[in-house]
Amino acid sequence: MKIKVHFVSYCILALISFSASAQQHGLILNDTTSVPEVDETPLFNNYNYNYKSRLDSIEKTVPLTYNEYVQKYIDIYSGRKEMMGRMLGMSDYYFPIFERALKSLNIPEEIKYLPIIESSMNPHAVSRVGATGLWQFMFGTAREYGLNMDNFVDDRKDPIQASYAAAAYFRDAYEELGDWLLAIAAYNCGMGNVKRAMQKANSNDFWELRRFLPTETRNYVPAFIAAVYVMKCSDKHHISSQRPSYIKITDTIQVNRFISIPTLANALNMDEEELCTLNPSYKKKIVNGTESMPKRVIVPKVSLANFARIYEVLNPETETNMKMVLASNEERRPVRNVKSRPVFFYHKVKPGQNLGAIANKYHVEVQDLKVWNKLRSLTIVPGQKIKVYSTHNDDDTPSRLKS
Repeated sequence: MKIKVHFVSYCILALISFSASAQQHGLILNDTTSVPEVDETPLFNNYNYNYKSRLDSIEKTVPLTYNEYVQKYIDIYSGRKEMMGRMLGMSDYYFPIFERALKSLNIPEEIKYLPIIESSMNPHAVSRVGATGLWQFMFGTAREYGLNMDNFVDDRKDPIQASYAAAAYFRDAYEELGDWLLAIAAYNCGMGNVKRAMQKANSNDFWELRRFLPTETRNYVPAFIAAVYVMKCSDKHHISSQRPSYIKITDTIQVNRFISIPTLANALNMDEEELCTLNPSYKKKIVNGTESMPKRVIVPKVSLANFARIYEVLNPETETNMKMVLASNEERRPVRNVKSRPVFFYHKVKPGQNLGAIANKYHVEVQDLKVWNKLRSLTIVPGQKIKVYSTHNDDDTPSRLKS
């Protein structure tokens, strides 16, 4: 049985963590360990007009206010030259993924800097309360935003999947709160806390209602602004990029059977751990692709001719008999068998729809829609037919695909 391979080249990048408290609407779980604590009322005896001017010059959509709180974090991050050098190096790998996901839902590009203060862009980061991955999603919120956790995979660690989920969270937060600084604050402490602070302050200005927010969130927004500044103005502070060894030009392949990552690494003649680094969401070093749900694998760029050789090596004669087990906070249960159904269907684009809306409707990823339909851009037109691989038996799935 031949393995179907869908191929697309791009430079990958992406990652790390969603604060636990941001996802517990109203519940305070201050857990962003990457944000240093500072004095509640820092002295402002070193007002720097250069910093103010630079922040003004790089400001786009998200307000980059300069004040004593932001100054304090600029001092901290600009002093951590080795750490910020690593962030600069990793940004080459991760920021293109973040940017693509954020752009799909019209989220400001500046949000891509948030994983720096969340978890220093570490896809395997796990907080003390279980927030996991590049954007630090809690289990329940990850499910709510379409991420999957089972015995083979944790999508919270997937740079691409989690980035689209984070973009969807920011879309919802901005629609609810109407301000990007408040949306960033909600990412840390939850929309319920932000709404209560707005009521107490009778204001929707972050700096006015800041005193009514949890302590960590008061510092979270200034830390974000400072991280944007230091990343954009690193040369002004003698910070040099430290590029990780695993950053490479990469390709994406889609596989429709179970594939061993160590076996694939051997076929690619590369280090096993390096391939695992490129694919951090697979728990058991197994890519659990199926006919109905092909899975993405990121590999270093190789010639197209080599893919046939690689997959001939990886195509076993016998079928695997693996069972899927859903991850749960309480228990792990086998999933019921799903009846046979077509691998894909076509969605007819309606006026006003974009790829992001179609991806959300069918619980898939924008990047996969582009791969399945060989799209070079995000542009689609009404009446166009978009191929969608079915991943769920739910009300959004055409009736002919339901069991």
